[in-house]
Amino acid sequence: MDIDGVFSGGGVRGLAIIGALNEIEQKGFRFTRVAGTSAGSIVAALVAAGYTSNEIFQQLDEMDLTKFLDIRKTLFPFPFASWLLVYWRLGLYRGKELEKWIAQKLAARGIRTFSDLPPQSLRVIASDLTNGRLVVLPDDLDKYGILPGSFPVAKAIRMSCGIPYFFEPAKLRVAGKANILVDGGVLSNFPMWLFDQENIKMTRPVLGIKLSYSETDHKPHKINNAFQMFAALFETMKDAHDTRYISRKHAKNIIFIPTEGVVSTEFILTDEKKHALFEEGKKYAKQFFRTWGY
Repeated sequence: MDIDGVFSGGGVRGLAIIGALNEIEQKGFRFTRVAGTSAGSIVAALVAAGYTSNEIFQQLDEMDLTKFLDIRKTLFPFPFASWLLVYWRLGLYRGKELEKWIAQKLAARGIRTFSDLPPQSLRVIASDLTNGRLVVLPDDLDKYGILPGSFPVAKAIRMSCGIPYFFEPAKLRVAGKANILVDGGVLSNFPMWLFDQENIKMTRPVLGIKLSYSETDHKPHKINNAFQMFAALFETMKDAHDTRYISRKHAKNIIFIPTEGVVSTEFILTDEKKHALFEEGKKYAKQFFRTWGY
C-alpha cells in the first residue's frame, strides 16, 4: 500500500526513525512522497532515493559518526577556539562532511539535484534567519531566483540539518546577498502540515514518525537557571507550533518515539546505543500498528 511520510528532527536520535521504518516496510507500506526536518530530512532523502531501512542503518552503523564533526583548523587550543568559531563562524563544525556523505549516498542512486526525483516526492524544511521565514525546499527556491529542479539535494539536506551554534549556518547566495539558513526545526520540527490542504481529499494516508512523547505526555521543563531557560525556550520554539497542529488533527497517524538518555548532538555513540535506538523505533512502531486504521 502506498503512503506519504513525515519524519521529525532529532539529531543522532534519528536512528530510531530508521527502526520504525523497518517495521513499516515489514507491514508492506511504500512511501510515495516524504518530507522531513533536520535528521528527518536525511532519512527522507535516502528513502526517496530508494534505500531500505536496513541499508540506511547498516551504513550508519558501520560509520564513525564523529566524522561529521569537522571543526575548522585554528592555531588556538580547542576550548578557546570553540568560542571564536561560534562567534565568527556561528557554529562549531563546518557541516561539509555531512553534506559530502549525503551527496555520495544519493549519487550512488543517480540523484544529485531535485530534477532527478519525481515532483513533490521529497520536501525538507529550513529556517531563513536573514528574512525571518520558514523555507520549504525545493518549493520556495524560486523566491530566491533559483530553479528548484537545479538545486543539489545534499545541499538542501545540509541546510535543514544546521543545528544553531553546533553546525555553521548554510548560506544561500543570491545576487550578491548571503541569506543565512539554519536547522528547519527552529520553525517546524515536524512538518506534517505539508500534506494537509483544507477541503482537498488526501490521495493516500499520511504517516508521521516523531521523536518525542505524544502531545499529551510532554514532560514539564525544569527551569532553575539561565541555561535551563535557554534550553526550554529553544525546545518550546521548536515544538509548540507543530504540537498544536498535530493535537488538533493527526495524532492518530503519528508514531511517537520517546528517546530518553540520548542527546541529539551525541555523535559519539556506541554500537549498543545505535542498535538500542533502532530497536526502540521498531518497538513503538509495532505498538502503533496494533491500532492504526489508516
